[in-house]
Amino acid sequence: MSEIDESVRAELTRLRESIDNIDAAVVHMLAERFKCTQQVGVLKAQHHLPPADPAREGRQITRLRQLAENAKLDPAFAEKLLNFIIAEVIRHHETIADETIADETGTGTGTGTGMEEKD
Repeated sequence: MSEIDESVRAELTRLRESIDNIDAAVVHMLAERFKCTQQVGVLKAQHHLPPADPAREGRQITRLRQLAENAKLDPAFAEKLLNFIIAEVIRHHETIADETIADETGTGTGTGTGMEEKD
């Protein structure tokens, strides 16, 4: 590999540090999002609502695609990302619902939050 000019190396470092900061922010934002969706899951389970809400999910996908277009981000990529997140949220909601049912019937030891620590 050829020698990289110092100004190019400095610019790469600056850009990569920005990317690292953005990645950290994305992780923290996702963590906050999942805290909220966990609460939604508990509320749904307590009121025997289904883990998935296809109408809401469809509205969210439409909304996110529009946001992506406005931000000059590939809407198909944004949709794939949201679908991945939605699938994980539904999985969490199913777990919460199962734990809530077990708690209500006395057949489980979970708290119904889906947030129990696993060893």
